[in-house]
Amino acid sequence: MNVSLRQLQVFRAVARLRSFSRAGDEIGLTQPAVSRCVRELEAELGMRLLDRTTREVELTAAGLRFAGQLSRLLDELQLLLEEARKEGEQAHGTVHIASSPTLSASLLPSLLAQCARQFPHIRPVLHDQVQRLNVDSVRSGEVDFGIVVEPGVVDDLECQPLLDDGFWLICRDDHPLAALAAVPWQALDGLPLVLLDYSSGSRPVIDRILASQGVHCPVAQQLGHSSSVFQMVQAGIGISVSPGLALPLPAGASLTVRPLLPEQRRSIMLIRRRQRSLSPVAERLWQLALQLGPQLQTLASQHVGGMVV
Repeated sequence: MNVSLRQLQVFRAVARLRSFSRAGDEIGLTQPAVSRCVRELEAELGMRLLDRTTREVELTAAGLRFAGQLSRLLDELQLLLEEARKEGEQAHGTVHIASSPTLSASLLPSLLAQCARQFPHIRPVLHDQVQRLNVDSVRSGEVDFGIVVEPGVVDDLECQPLLDDGFWLICRDDHPLAALAAVPWQALDGLPLVLLDYSSGSRPVIDRILASQGVHCPVAQQLGHSSSVFQMVQAGIGISVSPGLALPLPAGASLTVRPLLPEQRRSIMLIRRRQRSLSPVAERLWQLALQLGPQLQTLASQHVGGMVV
């Protein structure tokens, strides 16, 4: 049986008003459209619901019984739909987000604060871990979505760019490169580097940039956290290439930040499982992150602001 909600609503209006024209005015349909809806409903049900004359519309006995039961059911349906709409507006639920420590510290506070203001019934749970675990957590469904450095070729994931972030030279204040306003990548050639290790999403990007610029540097140390990298540079172990979101430098550090030319950037992305729908509350937070993209981009630039003198 192919009966539409629209047909049922039209019939109820006609039954209540006893007029095709008045029912059409109330619903927003022409009189012929109202008549057609009622005829189609009668055809599907296999019985006459209305007796029509040139002057009035009367319910048949079957139509009278049907109208009474239908009115109650449509009222219940309207109540159900209204409750569902309110539940969607309130957006109750928990959303699990995967993010690396650098992104968690620099970007996620703004996103979570905006979520608390806009969707107070959503409870975001942050999974603060390295890039590889973030991608695996999204794939396994342990988290709803992730915010990661560009993950490369991942056919099973949907990726949407959120913002981009530049790379900067970090060196001691007394290093010769600190005297330059901007440093060409080629000036790093042969110098020992202290870099993030491969648990970071940025390390493959840095390797790719160095190779594209024809720069070959020994890696003196590779570490899991930017704070450790900065301490090694401070100690004179080497210089470093750092993403902007890892800044600012520790207070009191005798370190200098310089732009590297030509400018190279990494993409920060939202990732989710491809062809898998997010829950309504997770979808709201995903869309909120996309809406905040320009604001987060500004925040990313502020991490470097004031460091370059």
